[in-house]
Amino acid sequence: MLLAIDVGNTNTVFGIHDGTRFIVEWRCATHPGRTADEYQVWLDTLMKITGIRPEIDRVIVSSVVPQVVFNLRVLSDRYFGTRPLVVGRPGCRLPIEARVDPGTQVGADRLVNAAGAHDRHGGDLIVVDFGTATTFDVVAADGAYMGGVIAPGVNLSLRALHEAAAALPHVDVAMPEKVVGTNTVGAMQSGVFWGYVGLIEGVVGRIRSEHDRPMKVIGTGGLSTLFERGTDIFDAVEPDLTMHGLAVIDAFNRKDSE
Repeated sequence: MLLAIDVGNTNTVFGIHDGTRFIVEWRCATHPGRTADEYQVWLDTLMKITGIRPEIDRVIVSSVVPQVVFNLRVLSDRYFGTRPLVVGRPGCRLPIEARVDPGTQVGADRLVNAAGAHDRHGGDLIVVDFGTATTFDVVAADGAYMGGVIAPGVNLSLRALHEAAAALPHVDVAMPEKVVGTNTVGAMQSGVFWGYVGLIEGVVGRIRSEHDRPMKVIGTGGLSTLFERGTDIFDAVEPDLTMHGLAVIDAFNRKDSE
């Protein structure tokens, strides 16, 4: 079985894939100081609680936090007896090409999303990922990664607003009942929610105009299902897209090595 690990700036997701589907996913806070032994104790505890005892023989890692990768390599080697595939590192081949400026380093999560989206939907796509940053990634007809847009993430914007304006409270991201708020919390929630809906629709419209052809829009990330309620811009919303992309890349590397 495959252990797929997606390390984001805020959270890390561990998923176990049985060759057909992910049978379980677990999430923890991303912490660069967490050791391989700590990861294993946490995983072993969750496996006992859920009654899952998989025979893991492959590990794949996508990480936007480089400091975490070493201990995940140790975890894979020490406890699963296998050398992990690390997206973006030598030895991990991708089923897609990155057509960006020479010397540009594309985030592993964005390449994984592109691979997963192309596998499910073909090409001419815009993938919108609601993470620590809100990213828009363009996938060509043949699956190549063509570049994209990076904007501040929703929660990051809310935190900055709260920290920079002493009189404004911290609020949760939510779809308000009406656009014009009649209290501070409602006004802030409206500004963030509808402001990001406007951002999404505006950036997608400009990308489509620049490419001058029909393009499907795929949403992913934890807040994608919330923002789907405020706009009809999405053709599909798939919170599991990154994990699916990791399974696609693993399968590609296994096939390539046969």
